[in-house]
Amino acid sequence: MRHNKTINHLGRKSGHRKAMLSNMACSLILHKHIQTTLAKAKSLRVYVEPLITKSKNDTTANRRVVFSYLKQKEAVTELFRTVAPKVGERPGGYTRILKTGFRAGDAADMAYIELVDFAVAPVEKEVKAEKKTTTRRSRAKKAAPKAETTESKPEAKASETEESK
Repeated sequence: MRHNKTINHLGRKSGHRKAMLSNMACSLILHKHIQTTLAKAKSLRVYVEPLITKSKNDTTANRRVVFSYLKQKEAVTELFRTVAPKVGERPGGYTRILKTGFRAGDAADMAYIELVDFAVAPVEKEVKAEKKTTTRRSRAKKAAPKAETTESKPEAKASETEESK
């Protein structure tokens, strides 16, 4: 039983799990969205949202705390300079998880996790069905309708010329 076990261990030892979440958080901050498994996305959300909350108050102490989790200067700078001002008024819920289906190799649930205020998740490409103008087999054209249309046209032209006089 797993009573009161709140974190998902993701099948890894603690050091590997912390390093993986740190790298994923840096990628999320730098690229604004990443694709991963659903379980990792849910764990990443729990990991990264407190860091974004810390980044709202730009102090040296908060930068050091965030750097201890992220381990990348570029990600910390991006977080405090571009992400924090955009989420300043938002009280929480900085990330969004969008399920994308199943991975082909092992049928794992896949998902995009993105920063809500940057919303750059790839949109499914719309497939437009083009109307075909030709068919594979040519159809035999009926001779009778053509003959009727050609005969009716001279009569119509003759009646038009008489009306114009």
